[in-house]
Amino acid sequence: MSISEELFERACKVIPGGVNSPVRAFRRLERAPFFVTRAEGAHLWDEDGKDYIDYVGTWGPAILGHAPECVISAVRESALAGLGYGIPTRVEVEMAETVCRWLPSVEKVRMTNSGTEATMSAIRLARGYTGRKYIIKFAGCYHGHSDGLLVAAGSGALTHGEPDSAGVPQEYASLTLVLPYNNPEAVRAAFARYPGQIAAVIVEPYPGNAGFYLPKPGYLEFLREITAKEGTVLIFDEVMTGFRISPAGVQGKHGITPDLTTLGKIIGGGLPVGAFGGRRDIMDCVSPLGGVYQAGTLSGNPVAMAAGLAQLRYLEANDSYTRLEQLGARLEEGVRRVLRDAALPLTFKRSGSMYCLFFTTQDVYDLDSAMSGSFDMFRTYFHSMLEQGVYVAPSPYETGFISTAHTEADIDATVAAMTRALAAVKAM
Repeated sequence: MSISEELFERACKVIPGGVNSPVRAFRRLERAPFFVTRAEGAHLWDEDGKDYIDYVGTWGPAILGHAPECVISAVRESALAGLGYGIPTRVEVEMAETVCRWLPSVEKVRMTNSGTEATMSAIRLARGYTGRKYIIKFAGCYHGHSDGLLVAAGSGALTHGEPDSAGVPQEYASLTLVLPYNNPEAVRAAFARYPGQIAAVIVEPYPGNAGFYLPKPGYLEFLREITAKEGTVLIFDEVMTGFRISPAGVQGKHGITPDLTTLGKIIGGGLPVGAFGGRRDIMDCVSPLGGVYQAGTLSGNPVAMAAGLAQLRYLEANDSYTRLEQLGARLEEGVRRVLRDAALPLTFKRSGSMYCLFFTTQDVYDLDSAMSGSFDMFRTYFHSMLEQGVYVAPSPYETGFISTAHTEADIDATVAAMTRALAAVKAM
């Protein structure tokens, strides 16, 4: 038995499922997860000493790779001055100024401790600002695990959401309307059915929690137009895409100005963090200026702020987005070559440093098409990649992430591993 297997046995006795976040359990992959002992650059090492090229990147934050010197130095310096004070610090102001400068749609921003807190607070704010109770979300878009957002689509596009978790009351879930992504007609129908009652439309502009797929041309622009017309708050959940797809996220790439934006991951440099921000008149409804209450003992923690700020400053000073696009294009070229040579009609999606390989022959543009793939094929692929020292997300419904720490050699080794893994898939 490996050290990781022994640790997992111990963990299962004292932690639900042996993990502190469900996807880490590898349950459908029919194996125990490996336990990491350290990480550096684009690589992880497990408790048994095996080296992996990492494409999970702490699920997004590690855009510079693991333990980048600029972030470690900032954390060390901040920690030596104290781990937290529960009172304002200079670095909170500098972080807020940086976010507002990078994202023109954000005139004011409030820090939280997680993306879940950020989206939960943004929804509460939208309801407080508009005085309305319903919200629209899209099937396949994940916005954290707060009660009102853990809902899945019902039998029809306009059916009230059913709880996607035990412990979520139906009465609360019924305030969330779940619609198919990339379907303007469903959105029009929802506004027609609930005129003047929809407080917010919240969307991952590039969904990254059902694999990774993209909006059809004009779709995000349509959401901006109809929400503006209806007096509804448009919330872009850029917890995953913010400061990764581009310096100004998806909104900057498409030239769209949402009313509110939620952030996380990269702005913490690997430490727990979240944020929500947007138009000044909406944000001024947040306590202590307004009646929408939001608070957090560790919000704006100086160590997390120092880590995130160091990472953002490095990204800005080093033409990092050009480098990420070069690496992403190299991976995509290799993947498409492998698929062509192996005669495997799979689907590959990428934008910048985010990507996903879908084990389905159809185009992927919403949750149903994303879930049309074969889990058995993915399981074979995952095991082969892991055996070859390449760690991809342990689910076909997650995004892959490239960092500036990946090298051309890493990318080429990954493509070679994919060649062998997909040969195993084809032999099934």
